[in-house]
Amino acid sequence: MTRTITTPSSEVARHYTRVREQSVYLCAPLQQEDYVVQPRADVSPPKWHLGHTSWFFENFLLAEYLPGYRRFDERLNYFFNSYYESQGDRIERSQRGNMSRPGLKVILDYRAHVDAAMQHLLALRLPQVATLTELGLHHEQQHQELLLTDIKNIFGNNPLYPPYRDLVIPTSPPPSLAYISVPAGRYGVGHRGPGFCWDNELGAHEVLLQDYGIASRLVTNGEYLTFMADGGYERFELWQMDGIEWARGLEEPAPLYWYRTEAGWRHYTLHKGLEEIDPNLPVTHISWYEADAYARWAGARLATEFEWEIACNTLNPEVDPRGNWVEREAYHPLAATGTFDYQFLGHCWEWTNSAYLPYPRYPRPQGALGEYNGKFMINQMVLRGGSCATPRSHIRPTYRNFFQPDKRWQFTGIRLAKDQ
Repeated sequence: MTRTITTPSSEVARHYTRVREQSVYLCAPLQQEDYVVQPRADVSPPKWHLGHTSWFFENFLLAEYLPGYRRFDERLNYFFNSYYESQGDRIERSQRGNMSRPGLKVILDYRAHVDAAMQHLLALRLPQVATLTELGLHHEQQHQELLLTDIKNIFGNNPLYPPYRDLVIPTSPPPSLAYISVPAGRYGVGHRGPGFCWDNELGAHEVLLQDYGIASRLVTNGEYLTFMADGGYERFELWQMDGIEWARGLEEPAPLYWYRTEAGWRHYTLHKGLEEIDPNLPVTHISWYEADAYARWAGARLATEFEWEIACNTLNPEVDPRGNWVEREAYHPLAATGTFDYQFLGHCWEWTNSAYLPYPRYPRPQGALGEYNGKFMINQMVLRGGSCATPRSHIRPTYRNFFQPDKRWQFTGIRLAKDQ
């Protein structure tokens, strides 16, 4: 986040156009009414994402670096500021869905206004602008993932359960789960470059790990159904105290988007709507509480974020362009396909047993962008690996995602670990 980008301005401009067009493409299946819905406080209406990502470029680049730039509408700063205290007042997150205006056409015009001005700005070839543009594009890619998961929450709470895009995804029985041994030792973790990273990946350092084993794939729906059938949600000895209280408050003791019907369990998916649960696919939309309880039931535990990173760097260090990223357009985790399909990158964000804390010598940025990651380093758990909604150019093994332990509207899953 603090590193200078040296990519030629023409390539930055092309990348800018590709990323910005992807956000609009992801909204193509929506109807006008879908753009304003907000079923819960965690979810933002799709049109808010389209506006906020434009606000980011306008506020942090155009207003600062383009001579003579005129804002599209000063009032939009109030609508599309997310949580930046330094940038003034904003609407409450839970109230974003109550704002029928500005309308979708205004927001699309806003995007076009910002995009045209950004091309002029990039033509000036200012190094600091290239660096901030790269940051803004990764910020937009984060919101593209949020767009998909928020759309899923909008459709998954609609009694018609409409599919986002009607697709058939492959399935087959996964290989047996095994534990791959990782020897004790001193290992380097954190981002060392080259390339972009967020500030929370910096402060690369060494950690001392003991012998451990890490699961060869993600936990499946079928395995999780066995946990449920064994009374997993009622057995208090499996849960943290906060977790069992949280579980007792669930409308349905099951992962998010699972529904009990007369014909058995069904779940909502973006690719099909309401359908029978496939036991071969990775279980997803799981809270940290559920992941931790399942691991304890299975006689295992969750990996720490450092154990996960070392295992990923050993077994699955490269981002496979053929992997299950948003570009594949499966919009759901896929079954493991063979012995060397470890599912570390893509499919599901994997809960770890690590609290979200700064690395040693964490270089928290100064100014408004210092609010991006640093101020959230409390009461959250780290997730690793990306998901089926993540753009492939956005992920790397050192990427640290983070959410509170009760959150599960993202594509979150479970990988087990064991002491050895």
